[in-house]
Amino acid sequence: MDEANGKMRSKHEDVVDAASLSADILNPFVHRLELDTTYDKLKTAFLTVALLPFRLAAITALVIMAWLLACLGLLGLSEEDLRRAPLTGWRRDMRIIICWMMRALFICGGFHHLKVKGRKAETKDAPVLALAPHSSFFDALPVVYLGGPSIVAKAEIGRIPFFGKLINYTQPVYVWREDPNSRQNTIKEIIERATSKEDWPQVMIFPEGTCTNRSCLITFKSGAFYPGVPVQPVCIRYPNKLDTVTWTWEGPGALKLLWLTLTQLNSSCEIEFLPVYKPSEAEKTDPKLYASNVRRLMAEALQIPVSDYTYDDCRIISRAHQLNIPRASTIVEAHKLRNKLGLVSAKTEEELVQKKTERFSEEVNLHEFAQILRIDEKEPATQQLFRIHDRQGNGKIDFEEYIFTVIATANANSELDKVETSFEVCGTKSLSYINKVELRKALKLSLNMPVEESDKIFENAKIDFADTTVNFEFVLAALAARAEYSHIFAGNPETRKKNI
Repeated sequence: MDEANGKMRSKHEDVVDAASLSADILNPFVHRLELDTTYDKLKTAFLTVALLPFRLAAITALVIMAWLLACLGLLGLSEEDLRRAPLTGWRRDMRIIICWMMRALFICGGFHHLKVKGRKAETKDAPVLALAPHSSFFDALPVVYLGGPSIVAKAEIGRIPFFGKLINYTQPVYVWREDPNSRQNTIKEIIERATSKEDWPQVMIFPEGTCTNRSCLITFKSGAFYPGVPVQPVCIRYPNKLDTVTWTWEGPGALKLLWLTLTQLNSSCEIEFLPVYKPSEAEKTDPKLYASNVRRLMAEALQIPVSDYTYDDCRIISRAHQLNIPRASTIVEAHKLRNKLGLVSAKTEEELVQKKTERFSEEVNLHEFAQILRIDEKEPATQQLFRIHDRQGNGKIDFEEYIFTVIATANANSELDKVETSFEVCGTKSLSYINKVELRKALKLSLNMPVEESDKIFENAKIDFADTTVNFEFVLAALAARAEYSHIFAGNPETRKKNI
């Protein structure tokens, strides 16, 4: 095993920039799922009537029975009791019964084919199980198969109706995000369980920290690797013709996935146990190195690349979704490339807006794009950044839209902030005044407003009939007067009062 670990460390040191760039262009947070053929649509419609009600009835009955058993097994135990010592005697045996019932639940849901490769290690040999890729709430199936190991999860999960009780029965290691010492306490608890002489269940973690589409393995969070104990990597696959399980930041919602999965005749899942990974002394003192090497080992077994996306990247996507910024899934790709090119640290785009004396050209080619941003157009990252924004594939991008997306994603916290940012980007004189053409572009970027509607706002915001520009404050007042745009001010009534 040490020899294998040595090979992995060698590969870790020989990372090639070109390969890293190719991984960057993968977007693990997007999943497209459509019923393309008439056959699939008719089959789904038929099974929705003929099969779905029976499956839902069976699943509901099993969940209720498992929940009742969990309530019985936890009777008389406090949260502190569950954290202090492992379950023993009949309570521990009850967990096995509950896991069998949950396994039956998945069978009722169509997961008839569960293929297992390798062998699960004993707790003494591998106190921690690292599962990847994490792509779905259906990943509960491997958890059930593993006998209900203690999961590492945010504390809010324990409050989910019915399932919260079942999760609590695994004696999870909860992460209390409101606690500033949460990370240290979580690591301490994992170490205590891993080194304890008591018969604790294995600690199981999804080190990616969020769901992806399984196209690559994103950066592993290092929490599970801080204890420096042996880890058994566990790979998960869903080799189905129609991928109805993947649940990402951009794609079908949970209910649609549940419906489409339960209307498939059969669904498959594969679990592969890799050999136990024993950390070297260097990895014990460097959890990030340990996590990176385990990730590469798993990526090789899965035959997919690794990528430097992190859980924090999801927050960028989440913010873009909250602000209704189009193509949110590509923003993380662009952010990483901008980071490589030094644009993020230099705040180049913000500086351009602050210092500009005239309106940006709406369409620029690669050479102009690189020249304005003061970056090398021959650099692969520059070319990739340009291609991301070249939606039409005609060799030109809307530079104002590029600048707006960068600044709004970084700084905007509300719809009102978006409008203000668009004025700064599209205006030629100052934030205070803007002409009709500039207003069209600003409201198109920030509110996706049609030209005709923008022109009405312009007319309503004018003080004098002959005015060719309008004041920013009067534009906000014109927007506030329209019911369909009242949501812009909903989060800040004081701002609305001030502007009106």
